[in-house]
Amino acid sequence: MADFLLNYTNPVFDSAFDLFTDSPVWTVHDSTPRILVQLWVCLTVLGAFQYLLGATLNFYFLFDRETLKHPKMLPNQVAREIYLSLESLPWTATVTVPWFYFELVGYSKLYDTIETWWEVPLQIVTFFLFTDCLVYWIHRGFHHPSVYGWLHKPHHLWKVCTPYSALAFHWLDGYGQSIPYHLYVYMFPMYKPLYICAFIFVQFWTISIHDGVYISNDEILLSCAHHTIHHLEFNYNYGQYTTLWDRIGGSYKKPVEQYEKEMFFDKIKKRKELEASGEKSKSD
Repeated sequence: MADFLLNYTNPVFDSAFDLFTDSPVWTVHDSTPRILVQLWVCLTVLGAFQYLLGATLNFYFLFDRETLKHPKMLPNQVAREIYLSLESLPWTATVTVPWFYFELVGYSKLYDTIETWWEVPLQIVTFFLFTDCLVYWIHRGFHHPSVYGWLHKPHHLWKVCTPYSALAFHWLDGYGQSIPYHLYVYMFPMYKPLYICAFIFVQFWTISIHDGVYISNDEILLSCAHHTIHHLEFNYNYGQYTTLWDRIGGSYKKPVEQYEKEMFFDKIKKRKELEASGEKSKSD
């Protein structure tokens, strides 16, 4: 993944560095200082771009903006969420760069060519099972009184979330919960393009569980309804993708009746029925 970022951004950085210096430290592609700076800029800028793009599209096309009138919505909450997210990203990128650098120099188990077709589905399953387990325990650990106040509480300021809540946390909180995604490819082989896709998916998934769009009330899949309970009641539903580890850890709480009444597609259906009945009344 690191080589992908470097290869596609080298022309941009070549032009930028040529404006200021002719030192090989900054003009040679294999220079370690250049690689570290380039990776940091890529992670910061692309992370911000994906966050703003995904959250904004969700905010305007899926998120129910009537939620902004909720009594538990904080003053200027959306602006504060965006500010905290963008403030945290450079710091998160700083501590993430070493994972990408050591991947680049050959310490990870990422590879470029598939030999057998079954590798991809197997890796998808193992990757998400592995990360789902570790993220659960890391997230639950961040609720321990010794670290909660300074580390994880900033994310729990948002009792009623918006899509922009997804990355609105202390930078070390975000980094800690990202560690399983980096660790996996140092322990298990993974097809590189699949890893890139998984990284992109994770961010959009994180946005989706903060947007208040209750698409699913599934018993296994950890949905927005489950994560809404987590933000409101704190000690339940720590999981990332499934309810498995919440069940094992005794922290599972099923979304109750009010969430079932707020299912996204049911709301659309009811809205259409109301519109149709209104048009019929006018014609009568």
